[in-house]
Amino acid sequence: MSRTLTILAAGLFAGLAVSAQAAPDVSLARLSDCGTPQAPTAVNQRFSDTYAYGDLKLQLTFSCYLIKHDGEYMMWDTGHSMTAPNVAPKVSLVDQLAKIGVTPDQIKYVGISHYHADHTGQVASFPKATLLIGTREWDAISNPKPAEGVNYKPFESWIKGDSKVEPLPLGLDKDVFGDGSVIVLRTPGHTPGHSSLLVKLAQMGPVILSGDAVHFRENLDSDGVPAFNYDRAQTLASVQRIKKIAANLKGQVIIQHDARDVDKLPAFPEFAK
Repeated sequence: MSRTLTILAAGLFAGLAVSAQAAPDVSLARLSDCGTPQAPTAVNQRFSDTYAYGDLKLQLTFSCYLIKHDGEYMMWDTGHSMTAPNVAPKVSLVDQLAKIGVTPDQIKYVGISHYHADHTGQVASFPKATLLIGTREWDAISNPKPAEGVNYKPFESWIKGDSKVEPLPLGLDKDVFGDGSVIVLRTPGHTPGHSSLLVKLAQMGPVILSGDAVHFRENLDSDGVPAFNYDRAQTLASVQRIKKIAANLKGQVIIQHDARDVDKLPAFPEFAK
């Protein structure tokens, strides 16, 4: 073998070795209590502006997630606050994490799909974490006069500048750990800067956590647009994007308000891998 070929071969094998070593250990847990579900509710009028669901009633659930990337942790959404009337969790996120020996200070990132109270209630428990949130969500939260429905109070530490925030530009995804394993997807429509999360698991395969891009399976299947969404066209585009990503990557969507989907993940404190 010539000297040139020997050098090229050595470089190739070295590159393969680096790639093999660089594969991250990624796992995903769904926290067991992010809010108390309410009674089944009729979804026809509120969750489809074309009245697609007839007499369908569903019990919507509340969920939030912990991602472990090698030795680092990320929270995705933080459920209801412990003082929310009727829907408050029975056990806080901090107490749940303590069961697996994880403290709030170990959370490197906290990703927020959007600014509604059922996804942001306990974010204040993680002031050492870098906040990942859509720019337009952050603009709404940090506005001196936040609009109705914007749950800004738990973000006080980030608003004051005591904690670090990374507003995510509209139209650009965020590769959280820089290796393509955990990606914040820009999926506006439900709110102006809504996001979803793609987590690539070695055994289970790619998983997309929906935020509120859709609220239940029938919503996803029929491209349903809730009457209260910010933008209809953006909602439809985001739903189609989620479907195509799932299809192209041979992954699955976990709809965060649908217990049928959430139950696809092992019960906490177990992790999907």
